[in-house]
Amino acid sequence: MIAGHFGLAAAVKAGRPAIPVWALMLATAWLDVVFVPLYLSGIETIDGEGYGGGVIHADYTHSLVGALVLSALFGAVAAWRLGREAGLVLGGVVFSHWLLDLVVHRADLPILPGNAGDLPTFGFGLWRLPVVSAVAELLMLAVGIGLYWRAAAKRDPKRARTLGLSAAAFGVVTLAADLIGV
Repeated sequence: MIAGHFGLAAAVKAGRPAIPVWALMLATAWLDVVFVPLYLSGIETIDGEGYGGGVIHADYTHSLVGALVLSALFGAVAAWRLGREAGLVLGGVVFSHWLLDLVVHRADLPILPGNAGDLPTFGFGLWRLPVVSAVAELLMLAVGIGLYWRAAAKRDPKRARTLGLSAAAFGVVTLAADLIGV
């Protein structure tokens, strides 16, 4: 779903041009960025492989409460460095990651960090239909890049084509890498 997350970041950039694109890209991937060291240390794991084929045990970074805490922390740092409005927007972008993952993940998203209390886990499982999931992700990417390109064209028509093509190429390569398991 990483390309879909980037599509959302592009759409937000269209509406909030003052927020740096690097901050939006980092925000949309923040839960996964924090996941990596926990995965490498064995605290969080993945069973299975391939696009949508894995059951992800990201019981801290991708728990509902964990995502809210990581969103608030990212938003607070962003507010301090980039201003209050940017902090609120970027905190929301971080949390959007969890909401989008809720749609595609199997029921592997816990409520509490570490799945404390062994409560039910959530996920609507769109990844069970890889073609549908990939098409949905491609649509999110296309819409986000389209909005970004349109906004960029209003600000700087000469650079808009380059920005739009660069964003599209990045998104397509990201989606392709995700689909083939790179």
